[in-house]
Amino acid sequence: MANGLVADVNAKSFAELLSGPLIDIYVGEDARHWALHRNLLCYHSDFFEKPCVTDSKAKNSKIELLNDDPRAFELLVKWLYQGRLDDVADMPSDKKWEYADTCQRLYILCDRMNLPQLKNHAIDQFRRGCFGAGLVPGPEEMKPIYESTPRSSPFRKVQEAFHIPLYHPRSHNLCFWGKRKDFAFRIDRKSETNH
Repeated sequence: MANGLVADVNAKSFAELLSGPLIDIYVGEDARHWALHRNLLCYHSDFFEKPCVTDSKAKNSKIELLNDDPRAFELLVKWLYQGRLDDVADMPSDKKWEYADTCQRLYILCDRMNLPQLKNHAIDQFRRGCFGAGLVPGPEEMKPIYESTPRSSPFRKVQEAFHIPLYHPRSHNLCFWGKRKDFAFRIDRKSETNH
């Protein structure tokens, strides 16, 4: 659906998006609960339209995303309501990798929900977070992307451009692009000059 950023709508339209019934959404293994505005969710993505239409007469609908990361969903909620994400560049160095990893999980969530604008923000924050932290994600960190996205995924292309180890989903083996030691050395040298 991708109607644009909520920050760009006029006051009347924004008020309409925040009116009406709520959808109860449960995320992660612990089923963390959010109650979000149905109109706003449906404005952003057709992923939410089925629960919106199915239970249109009910006061509240329910969606379970029990295999998703609640931290990633927090970022999704921020973007849905504010039209922006926090910038990893403004975070302390010791928080950059954690935020980058959460943005990777946000990308997976957005890929399933058809939220292309937010997917682009997630990729950008991931890339900037890795660079800012001076870290190169290893195969285990990248495995979720390779298990959850199509071969043509832009996120995979970002990884390939960095010449980092990648997880090959068909063979379940690790494959390496470029010279990993050289790349890791350059990252280490860069982080040393920043301290």
